[in-house]
Amino acid sequence: MKTRGTDLTPHNRYQTIVSDRQQDDGWYHDPDDDICPDSLATEVRDEQVRSIISRNRSPDVPFEQSINPYRGCEHGCVYCFARPTHAYWDMSPGLDFETRLTAKPNAAAQLRQQLDKSGYQPSAIALGVNTDAYQPLEKQRRITRQILEVLVEYRHPVSIITKGALILRDLDLLTELASQGLCSVRVSLTTLDNDLKRKMEPRTAAPATRLRMIRELSAAGIPTGIIMGPVIPFINDHEIESILQSAAEAGATSASWILLRLPHELDDLFRDWLDRHFPQRASHVMNRIRDSRGGQNYRSQFGERMTGTGPYADLIRQRFARKARAEGLARDERAPLRTDLFQRPGGNQLSLL
Repeated sequence: MKTRGTDLTPHNRYQTIVSDRQQDDGWYHDPDDDICPDSLATEVRDEQVRSIISRNRSPDVPFEQSINPYRGCEHGCVYCFARPTHAYWDMSPGLDFETRLTAKPNAAAQLRQQLDKSGYQPSAIALGVNTDAYQPLEKQRRITRQILEVLVEYRHPVSIITKGALILRDLDLLTELASQGLCSVRVSLTTLDNDLKRKMEPRTAAPATRLRMIRELSAAGIPTGIIMGPVIPFINDHEIESILQSAAEAGATSASWILLRLPHELDDLFRDWLDRHFPQRASHVMNRIRDSRGGQNYRSQFGERMTGTGPYADLIRQRFARKARAEGLARDERAPLRTDLFQRPGGNQLSLL
């Protein structure tokens, strides 16, 4: 499927009926037959949500609340840990995740309502954690920008993770927030190899473009770091040092990494991708992953699911830490985002004392 991360539609684990719709029954034989297209248009439906802030209880991530303006992600990253969440909405974590999207057009209005509640206590909102807030759909829908406008108005802290160059469109808002210590950005930088990027993240910005994003965000005074997520054995792990060096040269001030995670349906999706693109390495990749996951393809225990365990995970940790230290890159943000400036429009500044 051209420009898509996968053409599979694996069985939804919540469905009671299993379909064999992917089985080749020999009905179509002509590769030029338009009835069997090699690409698929993106479908988008709107949902009027009743709330927009999600609360986090995981000790593995450094935020308490987050906002996702969209469900599904057109970037099509084959490794995306969020793919299995599409099953909650009776859709496939495979091709559906990147072609059947949900937009939340009332997100900004709902955010305003939640921030106006008398009992609300501000803490940094992570924007676009489950799916990228700056995926291509944002160019027309502008939901992420509307959310940022509300956060600027309320002087509310926000952190952003993205691999979408569209973030540069919102430099005006991000700069205003950053000038008050209310904003930080992490750019997802997984490879410097354009060919690997096209296979692994088909609809994302090119590596050179992501480095330009880091340069422009940093030049605008916005604290900017990178996430190398995921690190994949024998696929991109050899790039750790070069990625950190390039990021530091572009102006990044912090860096972190995540080992490949394969929860639920993502296991089959990733192994199919490996067999198609790297058949000679596939068994080596999976063996090394199992070595880092207690002999399994994935373990979800807090404290180890993001980085794994064992000799390989320790080696990655040491390599990353040594090079980050040499490049002056912090493991965490240089300073926590401020929460003491929060103020409801027309009201007094909230006292946190």
